[in-house]
Amino acid sequence: MGYQDGAVSPVLITGGAGFIGSHLAERLLAAGASVRVLDNLDPYYDVRLKRANLARLTALGGERFVFRQSDLRDAAACREAVAGVRAVVHLAALAGVRPSIADPVRYMDVNVTGTQTLLSQIADPAVVLAFGSSSSVYGGNTKVPFAETDNVDRPISPYAASKKAGELIVHAWHHLRGNPVACLRFFTVYGPRQRPEMAIHQFARLITDGKPIPFFGDGSSRRDYTYVDDIVAGVAAAITPPRPFAVYNLGGSATTSLAELVAHLERALGRKAELQRLPDQPGDVPITFADVASAQRELGYRPTVGVAEGVERFCRWYLAEKQAGRIA
Repeated sequence: MGYQDGAVSPVLITGGAGFIGSHLAERLLAAGASVRVLDNLDPYYDVRLKRANLARLTALGGERFVFRQSDLRDAAACREAVAGVRAVVHLAALAGVRPSIADPVRYMDVNVTGTQTLLSQIADPAVVLAFGSSSSVYGGNTKVPFAETDNVDRPISPYAASKKAGELIVHAWHHLRGNPVACLRFFTVYGPRQRPEMAIHQFARLITDGKPIPFFGDGSSRRDYTYVDDIVAGVAAAITPPRPFAVYNLGGSATTSLAELVAHLERALGRKAELQRLPDQPGDVPITFADVASAQRELGYRPTVGVAEGVERFCRWYLAEKQAGRIA
């Protein structure tokens, strides 16, 4: 069945049933846009959570929201999905550093081959592409904050390598086809509907259940945590108006140690955490820290939600969802 959008020139979001994609779709629909989602509903985590996201989007968008379940590597499905769109926000990917170490071949197949398959089906040179990259491309970079001009030729996990490969693929596509492209390097995104295996969600669940949380290293590793509303604002700005080719960091532009993060969660949940102390994990980096000057200057990007407030918001959402029985 073909797409029948309720408005002209929709935005396609690959991976739009997931965490960041569903928030972006929600924002665009609320602004009156027409949105398509292409998602294979991969069971990397509970598919019921993705279906709940889709139900929310359907209720919000009505005829302006269209969903198709299909795989990025299905060229015919991609061709149908991109027909008539004004922009493609490519967020679909296998996520996670540690799982990529266990199954690197599948990560390359989905994240690299899937990206190339999608691009090969975009015939209109006016279509704007926003590619969801990752701060993991910076590898073990010790120069902080991380700037888009830093060398990113030494990834330290297959996931990071697949995201760097994606950036190269979309640059080559832009060079050959001329379509506007923004590569967006996301820094540790969190907030309501965050994937269950990610640290803040996982820690909140374990703390409220009275179970120990995995605490890697001495707690001094630092991350640039970015609230999902700030990320979504940056993505929306990157596709309107388009730019020829650009790479942008989208982060909170501040760092929080693992020990500080646990303290924020303890305050927000009103419970002490029991720590299961573990050695550092292969593929993990000691720090991430975004220089967002380019995004500020060219996109008007301004992260507004600090980590203390963001963790408090997440925990309110988590406790409400848990009490209602919608999450474990």
